[in-house]
Amino acid sequence: MNLTSKTEGSLLIVSVHEARIDASVAIQFKDRMREETESATGRVVLDLSEVDFIDSSGLGAIVAAMKQLGSKHRLDLSGLNENVDKVFRLTRMDTVFAIHPTLEVALAS
Repeated sequence: MNLTSKTEGSLLIVSVHEARIDASVAIQFKDRMREETESATGRVVLDLSEVDFIDSSGLGAIVAAMKQLGSKHRLDLSGLNENVDKVFRLTRMDTVFAIHPTLEVALAS
């Protein structure tokens, strides 16, 4: 699972460099997110602009990453394509996460 992160002030941006987050990589995703966010001090933005497909296991892995961050941190999402956005809306997870159309919009909010 290819994730990268960078810090801008107290904001941590984690970018997913994979086309899919599904059952075959969900555990790897959770482990990598834990590694990337263990030193987070504030808000975390998960950039999903390269992800074309997500299934229920992938969705569960993102929820697990949010829970792992705890109540002191907020996990926002950015760059969801139409297919990924549809999964979040159909499962009503768009009410749980702040979803931004682009990383730039997420950074400005």
